[in-house]
Amino acid sequence: MSRIWPPGDGARRPLSPRAAAPREPVDPARIGRRVVRRRAKGADTGAVAAALEEARFDARQDSRHEHLADDDRGRAELAEWERLHQLLAAAPGTLYDPDADDVVQAELAADAATAAAREAELQEAARIVARADELQALRELGTLEQTEPREGDEAVRAELTRRAGGYVQGDVDAWLAHALAAHLGHYREPAAREAAAGLLPPPLLAHAALLTQLAHLAPDVNVDQLAFAARLATTEPEAASALAAFLARARSDTS
Repeated sequence: MSRIWPPGDGARRPLSPRAAAPREPVDPARIGRRVVRRRAKGADTGAVAAALEEARFDARQDSRHEHLADDDRGRAELAEWERLHQLLAAAPGTLYDPDADDVVQAELAADAATAAAREAELQEAARIVARADELQALRELGTLEQTEPREGDEAVRAELTRRAGGYVQGDVDAWLAHALAAHLGHYREPAAREAAAGLLPPPLLAHAALLTQLAHLAPDVNVDQLAFAARLATTEPEAASALAAFLARARSDTS
């Protein structure tokens, strides 16, 4: 398949500020439960019962004040003292040990899984930003067409579009359409091409489909002769898809 990537204008495009990673929101209820567990560690049934009565007294006092009526932390502390009291009452003579508390251990495991998932998301976000910087530099050098796409470049395209204030990056879309049509980079794998259908916008997919059929129709076609494909896909993606399907059907009928 001939080279079908339109060269860029070489102009430097300003980048939008990168969004800071969101901070984890404060959870008063979680804080309340952790405070109770620290206080209860090593306590017996009597000590927990006394703490429970104190928490109930505080709750009654708070209920008299409107600004304390929605105290999530206070309610969580009371509920946790009640749970621990029931836990120790079911095993007389034992002392509270968070390490032996199935509820606590389940929460810790869930927290660890959440933290791991968050770390993976942050790493992926950093990878997308770095790859977007790389593609931006290649665009400015006029050598983007010499680079093969990698897994995840669909998300990188979205990042470049975000940086441009939402405007479609025609040269990047043309580069990806060419790669998708010619099975370059990670698009050598059928699974990657199938996944692209749900990750890339319809005009780009229509462009790729049309390029695929035109390449079969005229393998030696040059870049200038295919410039209409990008314009048609951008302005009339449904028509471009229909034309690609028609060409594919015609080619199948004549084979």
